[in-house]
Amino acid sequence: MGFGMTIVPQPQAGLDQEQFLTILSREEAVRRFEAALFPRAVPSEVRRLAEALGCVLAEDVAAPIDVPPFDRSNVDGFAVRSADLAAAGEASPVRLVLNGEIIACGIAPTQQVAPCTATTIATGGPLPRGADAVVMVEHTQPAGPRAIEVRRAASPGQFVSHAGSDIARGEALLRAGTVVGSREIGMLAACGVAEVKVARKPRVAVVSTGDELVQPGHPLPPAAIYDTNGAIVVAAIDENGGEATFFGAIPDDETRLEAAMRTALAQADMLVLSGGTSKGAGDLSHRIIGRLGKPGIVAHGVALKPGKPLCLAVCDGKPVVILPGFPTSAMFTFHDMIVPVLRRMAGLPLRSDAKVSAKVPVRIASELGRTEFVMVSLVEGRDGLIAYPSGKGSGAITSFAQADGFLRIDALADQLPAGAETEVTLFTPHVRVPDLVIIGSHCTGLDLVTAPLSRAGLSVRSIAVGSLGGLAAARRGECDLAPIHLFDDRSETYNTPFLAEGLELVPGWRRMQGIVFRKGDTRFEGASAREAVAAALVDPACIMVNRNQGAGTRILIDRLLGGARPEGYWNQPRSHNAVAAAVAQHRADWGMTIAPVAHAAGLGFIPLAEEHYDFALVTARRQRPAVQAFLEALGSDESRAALARAGFRPA
Repeated sequence: MGFGMTIVPQPQAGLDQEQFLTILSREEAVRRFEAALFPRAVPSEVRRLAEALGCVLAEDVAAPIDVPPFDRSNVDGFAVRSADLAAAGEASPVRLVLNGEIIACGIAPTQQVAPCTATTIATGGPLPRGADAVVMVEHTQPAGPRAIEVRRAASPGQFVSHAGSDIARGEALLRAGTVVGSREIGMLAACGVAEVKVARKPRVAVVSTGDELVQPGHPLPPAAIYDTNGAIVVAAIDENGGEATFFGAIPDDETRLEAAMRTALAQADMLVLSGGTSKGAGDLSHRIIGRLGKPGIVAHGVALKPGKPLCLAVCDGKPVVILPGFPTSAMFTFHDMIVPVLRRMAGLPLRSDAKVSAKVPVRIASELGRTEFVMVSLVEGRDGLIAYPSGKGSGAITSFAQADGFLRIDALADQLPAGAETEVTLFTPHVRVPDLVIIGSHCTGLDLVTAPLSRAGLSVRSIAVGSLGGLAAARRGECDLAPIHLFDDRSETYNTPFLAEGLELVPGWRRMQGIVFRKGDTRFEGASAREAVAAALVDPACIMVNRNQGAGTRILIDRLLGGARPEGYWNQPRSHNAVAAAVAQHRADWGMTIAPVAHAAGLGFIPLAEEHYDFALVTARRQRPAVQAFLEALGSDESRAALARAGFRPA
């Protein structure tokens, strides 16, 4: 029936008064329902980017390019060599001669920034060869028609976004199961992705039952009620990833109701009815279900208040749900027991709260006089949630798209101190704390190992802060694993000497580090790594690209250079992809990266040393299910084969 209770007459001759079957616990009813439905494949379809909003990705999307694709300026100003401004100050301005070109967005530089020169550059303009920093125009003064004065020093990398610093080519851009919102569309568009494979939204047919029901907008006769459930259920289905079609309210006529149910079920992936569950003589829906397909009813009567009359069935692989007639009961049971199944069919994650309290692990500086919103990623710490601030800069698309939410720093505060408790506003109610947290050095091989976990429904959060930053996070108990690749000169071994108490080493894989250069460069072709570096050091025109301090690669570079500081030494991007991009785009002539990145960029590669990319595991977290799943995936034949295909050597 509809909203009202079914009035059952006293038993009379020939009238079969049915009674409830065994009342099941909520857990048992859910178990039976899901066992009859899953596992099942989520149907997929390809949609253009403009039509993918609100859809769920059906497969992982890897970045086809670096974003940004070149080192670019974050401000309007001048591209400079930071070494030229080392002694600059208010009392000792440095005069730089302006080069003849002006670099704007879309303009490729043609002139090298030589010592004591600068090139005018606009926000977003590509950094020219020779430059390793940008000075804001506000921090300069004209010094004639073709020169400027600078009164403050510039650090290497100042106001520069390096190639691949936002998105690195080959990294997992978005995972299967991600809901495509405007932020995700921005990420995909930034990589030139025009269409994506998404989960097809489950088509859900909605039928209301009862003689007394009237649709909103029509006059209400005596003893009739408006059909509340139809509108509520349709909206709730659309809210949770389904595509609802309302088939109207069907009177309590067995023939008409069965015909409507068969038609609806033939056109849809799921059928939801409201009313007709209490098994009185006038309630027909549950009796019809037995004729619609196997196995039929799996639960009829659940120990819920409200919601006891709920009926769950599966007919030839399609879920059929009969909700109680009272709107409160219908919505309670729908959100508690049906929404998880619907979202699973749609490939959606579970829902969660909109605001959470979290602790920040590091000091976050802020500018006095401005209210600041800092985007954060949430992980589970020893005593609650930890909010990791995004460190990719204001121009980074992933800062916005991959964050869980944001925190606010008041205009009167110049910082949020480390350890401060704060409220995080979530971007979406569907965000949940990840099952596995990995903080440390990033490698594209990591995506290959965690892919099976994501397919199994485990959420994985990877935060790239470098090997040393990862070890610090592991010591504070903010992650499960910290990927590291640190070489100890004294013992001439990797990683083990850097472990602290409470951490243990999990062998990962080996990746070949070496010198990268443009094919055809006679200074490097056919040479060993040491011969190549020696050739570079004797050629003043040969520019290198370095790596950031704290990176395992930087340790290898410094050992190879032996104290030398060649041209480009202070150009210090934070990723292997940025190094390859600098060489491929002629902003540098050589650098050090790993073989898979060099080959992907089409560059020459001279092997130097096989690097150990391992994991510092927090021993106290070893028995967590997600950690065990990771360790199992790491040792699986599938992951080892995938790593080998990508150019890594599993340990």
